Amino acid sequence: MDLENKGLEELFSLADEIGKKRYHKLTEQDFEDYKKFNYWRYISGDSECGTTKDSQDWVRDHSDWHCPICDIRFSECGGRTIDHKLPRSQYPWLSMEFKNLWVICRACNREKGEKHWFEYEHYMMIHHPDLLSAVQAARPTQLLKSLKE
Repeated sequence: MDLENKGLEELFSLADEIGKKRYHKLTEQDFEDYKKFNYWRYISGDSECGTTKDSQDWVRDHSDWHCPICDIRFSECGGRTIDHKLPRSQYPWLSMEFKNLWVICRACNREKGEKHWFEYEHYMMIHHPDLLSAVQAARPTQLLKSLKE
C-alpha cells in the first residue's frame, strides 16, 4: 500500500478504519502488552510512585534538549514526557511498540492529548500552522503500514 501519496483525509480514514477493526479484536496478549507499558514507565505501574530507571534512560537516549514540536528547551516548558504517537486508548496493542513512542514537552503532550495522529495534524494546521511541519516530520508512517499487515 502506498501511504506516501495519500492525502491527510485518506490516511485519517484508513487509520480509523483499521484501528476500530483491531480494537474490537483485542487479545489477552494485547492487554498484557498494554499493562507492561505502565510497569515499564512507572514504578509498580503507578504514576504517583515516579518513573522507572528504564523509562528515564529511554527518554534520555531518545531526546535532546528541545521539544521536537515547539523547539523550546524542555527545561523551559515543564520537562520531557513520553507520548504515544498513535494513542494507546485507540491502539493499546501499540502501547509498548517503541516506534510509537516519542519524547515531547509536557505542554505539547497536554495539547496533543488522546488525538489520533491525523486529528492532531489537522489541529496543528488550524491552531499552529508554523509548527505543522515538525509534526508532519514525525508522522508514524511505519506504524500505519504495520496496521495494514
